[in-house]
Amino acid sequence: MSGGGFVYSTQHGKLCPGCGRPLAGCACERMRDEALRAAGDGVVRVARSTKGRKGSGVTVVSGLGLGGADLKALAKELKKKLGTGGAVKDGDLEFQGEQRDKLVALLEARGYRVRRSGG
Repeated sequence: MSGGGFVYSTQHGKLCPGCGRPLAGCACERMRDEALRAAGDGVVRVARSTKGRKGSGVTVVSGLGLGGADLKALAKELKKKLGTGGAVKDGDLEFQGEQRDKLVALLEARGYRVRRSGG
């Protein structure tokens, strides 16, 4: 066995192997970006979620395989094309309202394999 150290913390979730911090606050962004890319299966999923939002729906895009500045730039471009607000949370994109049909078309035009997830 090599090195030792924590791999998972119940308080923070997965930890970065490079700096030992939680992935959300990782100091070595390159490692965090690689971990986000490795997590996906190549299919982008577009779903609608109301969980924890008092009935207000958001459209969640997951599995993009991007990280850091690339993900933020894509979010900004899509928000502008949709004409709605949104955010980047834990490697996923969240857009206000029911935007699944528009997002599927926009992402397929960019060359992603896209699937609608959920109802």
